[in-house]
Formats: sequence, structure tokens, C-alpha cells
Amino acid sequence: MAMIAVFLDIDETRVVPALREAGGKLDGTEGEVVLDFSSVRRVDSSALRAMEDLARIADEKTVKVVLRGVNVDVYKVLKLVKLTRRFSFAN
Repeated sequence: MAMIAVFLDIDETRVVPALREAGGKLDGTEGEVVLDFSSVRRVDSSALRAMEDLARIADEKTVKVVLRGVNVDVYKVLKLVKLTRRFSFAN
């Protein structure tokens, strides 16, 4: 099986829809999905729920989700809600 990577930019004004779109793109994806969070400065509770849903879908489909360019404040929030272990991080 070939490994395929899907790259998506996450716009701070559309975090939840972008995460839902990413979840939809996991169907048929083998390998990993890379989400570029470099423009996201904060996440709210609806974004956290969407991230939990994305992590669950990725686990079911055995797809690795990599968050790229996550700033320190967003990382701290993800750490507090125990989501960091469900994603990989890249600079």
C-alpha cells in the first residue's frame, strides 16, 4: 500500500469547518493528513470538539494526523484537554 499525505491549511476564521472537511477527506486516505495551523492563534470549545471528532475518525481509519505550525498557546490548550497525545506535531 502506498502512503499518501493530504495537506490542508487551517484558516483561523474557519477552524471548525476546516476540521470537518479534513475529517471527510480521511475516507480512502492511507498514511497521514497534515494540517497547517500556522495561522491559528487560538481555539475555542467548538474547535476542540471538532479536533476530538477528527482524532476519533483518524483512529478508526488508522490515519496519522500531523499538526504543523501550532503556536505555544494553542499547544498548551491542547495539552490541558489531553489532545496532544492524539496528534503528531511538526514545525
